[in-house]
Amino acid sequence: MVSVMNTIDTGHEDMIHDAAMDYYGTRLATCSSDRSVKIFDVKNGTQILAADLRGHEGPVWQVAWAHPMFGNLLASCSYDRKVIIWKETSGQWNKLYEYANHDSSVNSISWAPHDYGLMLTCGSSDGAVSIIFSSGDGNWETKKITNAHTIGCNAVSWAPAVASCSLPDQNSSAGKPSKRFVTGGCDNLVKIWREDEGQWMEEQKLEGHSDWVRDVAWAPSIGLPHQIIASCSQVRRYTCTYSGLTLALLAKP
Repeated sequence: MVSVMNTIDTGHEDMIHDAAMDYYGTRLATCSSDRSVKIFDVKNGTQILAADLRGHEGPVWQVAWAHPMFGNLLASCSYDRKVIIWKETSGQWNKLYEYANHDSSVNSISWAPHDYGLMLTCGSSDGAVSIIFSSGDGNWETKKITNAHTIGCNAVSWAPAVASCSLPDQNSSAGKPSKRFVTGGCDNLVKIWREDEGQWMEEQKLEGHSDWVRDVAWAPSIGLPHQIIASCSQVRRYTCTYSGLTLALLAKP
């Protein structure tokens, strides 16, 4: 049985679209149609507003924390076609980088596993997927997969940086997995993308939904001999894909 541990009055003036805890579970980021991103310190059953970030000019759909090895970084994406990366320095949150190279709403963002460096994937209603990355020197580079989904991309999620049926071995590069992520789109498709010699290629197309794919999630690796991807769609249906074997389950009406 699930019980409510705590509730937080965010003070948002419109619908909340996303909420995400940081790596340590002591900070909560929220975003809303009121165009704001808020950060709360949540400890010992209490919450304190730490920051109210204003930089977007439309509803903010999603927030995502980077791994703490890169510092306190938070990304947000919005209907205003922008992705903003925020950074905390000496207790103050400021805009670190702004990416505005999409032609329509940016609907989803996902940080790559920290093993790959500071890398963020963004899915947009213009059908494109952007990969933003930095070597940590303050400069940012981007790559774009145009027409990734013909009508628009709704969701992105990264694969774990550990190969199936293996445990991390810092002393060996054997069996090192390729960089991969999964996307879901308005074309009813789920697609897996893989980096090959610096270029992003479509590795596999998964068909099983009869309406827009609203979200996708690549499961963490737990040493099993297969990878698991979950996806959900507009028609109350979700699928779990096990290394090519798809099990479809219908949700209750």
